[in-house]
Amino acid sequence: MQRPSPNFGPRRDGARPDMIVLHYTAMLSAEAACARLCDPEFEVSAHYVIGRDGTVFQLVNEETRAWHAGAGQWRDFTDVNSRSIGIELDNDGFSPFSAPLMDALERLMPGIMARWAIPAANVIGHSDMAPGRKVDPGPRFDWARLVRGGFAVGSDAVGDVVDAQAFAAALDRIGYPPCDPETRLAAFRLRHNQGATGPLTGTDCARAAAVTVNAAPSCA
Repeated sequence: MQRPSPNFGPRRDGARPDMIVLHYTAMLSAEAACARLCDPEFEVSAHYVIGRDGTVFQLVNEETRAWHAGAGQWRDFTDVNSRSIGIELDNDGFSPFSAPLMDALERLMPGIMARWAIPAANVIGHSDMAPGRKVDPGPRFDWARLVRGGFAVGSDAVGDVVDAQAFAAALDRIGYPPCDPETRLAAFRLRHNQGATGPLTGTDCARAAAVTVNAAPSCA
């Protein structure tokens, strides 16, 4: 369903989308989210919004730059908006994501990934590129389902060897931006070790090492 937003511009420096960034809306409904993302006063937007009932709204053409990512970094790239497709998911950040929403997401993503040759390693959460500033799509998002479908990378490895230096190096290779170790650990866990708390564990280290195997070397 088309819901055109005026909040967009050209991708800078000839960039093409080679990432997908997933968000949650944290609003009462998809309609409310669309209204906010289409309001020029707020200067925010996304390419797509997916409602809890599975309705997909397209707000911005994929060829253009939507304003969804804000300040942050993935690998060496600080203008994530120019290199990404932004998808907002109708969720409050605390509740499970609805089955119709997840089904619609899995129908939408293959076409985007095929059109722009986006690898699964370049499907990230807002929290991945902005640790400490953003937590969406949050701890209830089913990343494991996307991994099973080939739409993201992840690992269910377990381990007992704790190596903070190797863990930090793995996060560098995956693409997490530099910040304090606790914040980076929290961002990693939001996606790869959901529900974990406390100091760095061997399972955190094992999963980070496993994810580097499938991490894209760069965003071309």
